[in-house]
Amino acid sequence: MNVNMNTSTALASMAGQATGDAVGVSVLKKALQAEAQNAQQLINSVPQPEKTTNNLPPNLGQNINTTA
Repeated sequence: MNVNMNTSTALASMAGQATGDAVGVSVLKKALQAEAQNAQQLINSVPQPEKTTNNLPPNLGQNINTTA
């Protein structure tokens, strides 16, 4: 009798834990979606740099020359 009671209690506990885990995952997904939207808004709010050529030759600004 005691074994059946412990088994059913354990099964009920596991079912409750699975439900709690599912709710936790769902809340985490919603939080990640909100963070992604906030990040996208921040990215979109950054002004794009303007290209200024000022009659420079097209080869300038293409390479970086370094020496060690």
